[in-house]
Amino acid sequence: MKQKGDKKDKMPFKRIVSNNLFALKTIYAASRSYIFIFLASSILYGLIDFLTGSYLLRRVVDGISNGEQAGSVIAYVVTVTVFSLLIQLAYSWYWNVISPVQQHKIEAYVEKKLFRKAAQVELACYEDPSFYDRYIRAMNESYRRMNQTMQALYQLIWSLFTLSANSFLLFLIDPWLILFALIPFALGIFRRLEYVAAYQLGVEVDKVVRRKYYVCRTFYLNEYAKEMRVGGMYEAMLRDLKSTYKDYLKIMRKYGLQRAILAYIQRIGLEVITILGASFYSVWSAVFIGAENGGMSIGDCIVVLGSIGTVSYCLNGLVQNLAQFGEHALHLQDIRYFLDYENKIPAGHLEAPAGGDIAFQDISFRYAGSERYAVKNVSFQLRKGERIALVGSNGSGKTTLVKLLLSLYDPESGQITLNSKNIKEFTHSSYRARFSTVFQDFKLFSMTVRDNVLLRPERDGDEALVQTALEESGAAERVSRLPKGIDTMLTREFDDQGANLSVGEQQKLSLAHVFAEDTPFVILDEPSSALDPIAEYKMFENMMRATENRSVIFISHRLSSARLADRVLLMERGEITESGTHAELMAKNGNYAAMFRRQAENYLGSEVAEHA
Repeated sequence: MKQKGDKKDKMPFKRIVSNNLFALKTIYAASRSYIFIFLASSILYGLIDFLTGSYLLRRVVDGISNGEQAGSVIAYVVTVTVFSLLIQLAYSWYWNVISPVQQHKIEAYVEKKLFRKAAQVELACYEDPSFYDRYIRAMNESYRRMNQTMQALYQLIWSLFTLSANSFLLFLIDPWLILFALIPFALGIFRRLEYVAAYQLGVEVDKVVRRKYYVCRTFYLNEYAKEMRVGGMYEAMLRDLKSTYKDYLKIMRKYGLQRAILAYIQRIGLEVITILGASFYSVWSAVFIGAENGGMSIGDCIVVLGSIGTVSYCLNGLVQNLAQFGEHALHLQDIRYFLDYENKIPAGHLEAPAGGDIAFQDISFRYAGSERYAVKNVSFQLRKGERIALVGSNGSGKTTLVKLLLSLYDPESGQITLNSKNIKEFTHSSYRARFSTVFQDFKLFSMTVRDNVLLRPERDGDEALVQTALEESGAAERVSRLPKGIDTMLTREFDDQGANLSVGEQQKLSLAHVFAEDTPFVILDEPSSALDPIAEYKMFENMMRATENRSVIFISHRLSSARLADRVLLMERGEITESGTHAELMAKNGNYAAMFRRQAENYLGSEVAEHA
């Protein structure tokens, strides 16, 4: 997944500029006024700093030395002070009243772009540790890094303006002083090395911190609470936590000394060589040479002592800014990589038809890094309005087949067609919108019951639809006992009156979504694993009734439900080994029949199972 310009420590200058411009363009797209006002303030503050700093000092010293009237000097001071106060007042109002709203707007804009992209990338990306690490860094760094880029540009403009004004003033006093001011430029190489080390440190620390946060979550999330208490898992987690701290210390030691040396060189170069050097030179020129012999006057010496620090600070800041742009570019590269990532699952531009026949034609697929086929040479047809039961042992390829059907993975060979057209010719959004799907590892959101049933923005008439869907899925009775009915929040993460449902109740609620959507295709991937056999059979009866004239593929680990299907497909080791109605497969007396009788023995006894 490498891209051009992706090497971390040798990013081309063109790419550095491009990445930083990308950040500024993104902020500009979110709020044009904000970036203009923000950057304009850098010039105004630079002007104020110069007028109330070096220039003010020289104006007062020269005025006194030349016998200028005190009123003229005081008038200048008052004018500059009033101007400064007005500017400060205006910007104080803007940054505290208007700016927070604009910043929130920009942050929301950036996050929305990232979230949209996250919803589009294929599932295989989440299984690639390298891509996933970059994805997490992009999410964590996005707005903060873009905002820092803008702040670096602000500092750059301020530094250039202040530097130019003060350097011109020093040049008028003594041109040789400019040599001292140039020393911070030589320190730029050390600043660059420090930022590269900081980035590498961040990359290595991110992996450790992500593991640490996972361990921490296992101690406070409800889903881990039972296992953490009934066994000794908490001891293993504490061991992992201790290990992450050790790894963190190793990383800090690895880069700590390097960064300390680089920082020390920069501090000595700036504070000792530049500032003290220029100060000694100015004092020597004023005291030992004197103005009458071509040296500095005492007044100019005072101005230099006040200005050289500002010039050196600006130059050092300028060098830091340039290095910061390089650092920001490294982090922005992760964000751009994620946003520019092209989905490996092809998609066309056609709108998917609202129903029809689906055909699997010699489909094979392997997960990345695996030599074994999860699905191999699978061919079958799902006809319009047909209900197919997909059965088989764990790991036989049933769920993988469903994910391929939903275009969450791309087949290694073969094709899937809808009405004789390859599904790659349709847009992902229109094609997937034709399916109502409930996965075995379904997730409910910390939102209202209504939102979890609809899984989309609400429209007029949806309340009755939600109630009907809950009744069909068997969840209506439980929801009616909730404090706010369908408007009750699920979980208590954000609402003290929220509801914590049992796994079986959650499963019924997730199934309600299928009843609430009138899609042509329904996919049920073991949706009833938490239900008892009677409740499961009743649920499937309701489902078959509700999905009349809709095409259905359902996976169930209890083969009794397969009787309700028009056709049963048995998968073994990624292949379809038996196909037919329940009666036909029982008459065939193959593996399906053996599995069915084995399950029946558990519920009915061996004697009854023999006649099943």
